[in-house]
Amino acid sequence: PRAPLRKASGSRLTKTKTPMPRVFIPPTLRTLTAGVEVVAVEGTTVREALRSLEQTHPGFEARWCDGSKLKPGMTLAVNNRFAAGGLRTTVGPDDEIHFLPAIGGG
Repeated sequence: PRAPLRKASGSRLTKTKTPMPRVFIPPTLRTLTAGVEVVAVEGTTVREALRSLEQTHPGFEARWCDGSKLKPGMTLAVNNRFAAGGLRTTVGPDDEIHFLPAIGGG
C-alpha cells in the first residue's frame, strides 16, 4: 500500500479519496501549482497523466514536452525507475511520476 502523502513545511498537497497516479512537481515549477508539491492525476500512461495535470495546472506540457516526446534534457522516472518508454509508459493508481532535468557534467 502507498504511504500517506506528507505535507512538508509551508507546502500543500492535493488530496484524493481514490488512488490515482501522482506527479511530483519540481520546486522551480511549483508556481504553476500554487505551491503544491504532489498532484494526483488521471491516466493510464504518463502522456494521459500529463494531460490531466495540464487541465488543472496549465504550463507543464510546454516545459516538459516537444510534441509527442520529452524535450531534450528531460528524464522521466516512474516509481524511482527511469522510464524507457517515455510518455507511453503505463502507470497505475499507486504510481509516482517524476520529470527530471538530465544531469550532465564533465
